[in-house]
Amino acid sequence: MGNSNTKIVEVAAAVLQRSDGTFLLAQRPPGKIWAGYWEFPGGKVEAGELARDALVRELREELGIAVVTAYPWITRVFIYPHATVRLNFFRVTEWSGEMHPHEGQQFSWQRATEVAVAPVLPANSPVLRALELPSLYAISNAAELGVEEFMRRLSVALRNGLRLLQLREKNLPREALRELALRVVALAHASGAKVLLNGDVALAQEVGADGVQLTAAQLVACAERPAVDWCSASCHSAEELRLAEKLGCDFAVLSPVLPTQSHPGAAHLGWESFAAIAAGSSIPVYALGGLKHDDMHTAWQHGAQGIALLRQAW
Repeated sequence: MGNSNTKIVEVAAAVLQRSDGTFLLAQRPPGKIWAGYWEFPGGKVEAGELARDALVRELREELGIAVVTAYPWITRVFIYPHATVRLNFFRVTEWSGEMHPHEGQQFSWQRATEVAVAPVLPANSPVLRALELPSLYAISNAAELGVEEFMRRLSVALRNGLRLLQLREKNLPREALRELALRVVALAHASGAKVLLNGDVALAQEVGADGVQLTAAQLVACAERPAVDWCSASCHSAEELRLAEKLGCDFAVLSPVLPTQSHPGAAHLGWESFAAIAAGSSIPVYALGGLKHDDMHTAWQHGAQGIALLRQAW
């Protein structure tokens, strides 16, 4: 018998998401390998078939629904004893038809932070973690707004649903940054939002932040993932994104997508290059650079988790 691990089995997997933030898990039916385990619905990509077409076909066959809107998302390679599988995940936000299991399997709507079914297929743990991330990643701008005005606007943004924030204030002396960080973390945590500190692991740990945003320079120099709950990296190329994946980052920020206010004439990626770099990433990627709230849908279409905003966030 040949080694079954040499050939990669391409699979299209669907994260069916409802507007309340829940997503669908399906239980593998008896008689199938890993029977009884929970997974995201989907199936094998046939020879010559596009992953998206396989997704549409599988969801029609398995659930009896027609996909209306599906965004490319992340790709996870997983080595099972019987095969090496590449799971091409799509976030499916709209479908038509009444959902019913054609293969007699069980279904359950779940939340990323409190999955109540078990056991879940081993390949899906990082996917469930990625599903905790929101669409918007805001970057602090106390430098331009002033600390008190920034805190006021942060308070409004948190009330309006902001759940992920990067504190990035390069010009503040460390003591002032520490003071600001303590205030920001307290305010954000009261709303259930996460705070990542830019570039300073020690300070992030000291102020009780949720993690750290590594600069591209730190990413290149990093030998192991910092000891924080959430770790992200700033990337500007496919090479840097591969490094972020290898380091075990939870997500990455890829920039600049469009010309920015601070560097209007500088080179930028454009949406097509962004999509080409983000395609096949095993971790969620936020688009950054010259973007506005209205660009969210475009970002999703090009494989992004969402958008990161600096001035526009406030």
